Amino acid sequence: MSTLTVERAVLGDPLTQPLIRELTHEYVTRYGDGGQQEMARYGAEEFTPPDGLLLLLLRDGEPVAGGAYRRHESDRTAEVKRMWTAAGHRRQGLGRRVLAELEDAARQAGYRRIHLTTGPLQPEAKGLYLAAGYTPLFDVGAPPQDRPLPFEKDLHHPDPTGPGPTRPQDLAAAAAGKAPTR
Repeated sequence: MSTLTVERAVLGDPLTQPLIRELTHEYVTRYGDGGQQEMARYGAEEFTPPDGLLLLLLRDGEPVAGGAYRRHESDRTAEVKRMWTAAGHRRQGLGRRVLAELEDAARQAGYRRIHLTTGPLQPEAKGLYLAAGYTPLFDVGAPPQDRPLPFEKDLHHPDPTGPGPTRPQDLAAAAAGKAPTR
């Protein structure tokens, strides 16, 4: 029987190398040179406490999934980045587990909201975020084109079946039967 553990890490840690290597390869395969640029966009310090965190999911000591968050545009919003599941370990709920662990850690760090963006060529990520209760900040029915797909989630209501919108403009939109404004 295998053991699954969650470990905090930093980008220089040897255990993070499979995450960086495979995620870079995946981004480059899907997006060309833009994938390499995305991986170089943020420094390691962005994903370290107190403002950020990088988590790895280890199976018998080997990294099989991971993800990180960093401070977003406000002191109360974290941004999820670098979500990854090893190719041989997909479709086992590991991405959902990493996402839940990141949400819990961000909540404990004082964040009230999570923001994230995935690319139009990552339908499995889009499905994960929708299933995990994230609100899409785009028209889900429209073709994705070549634009990023942003999502957000209120960390004070982590249960997707829990309370609905909390911002005044979203409450008004919900009452009128309209989509939230962003």
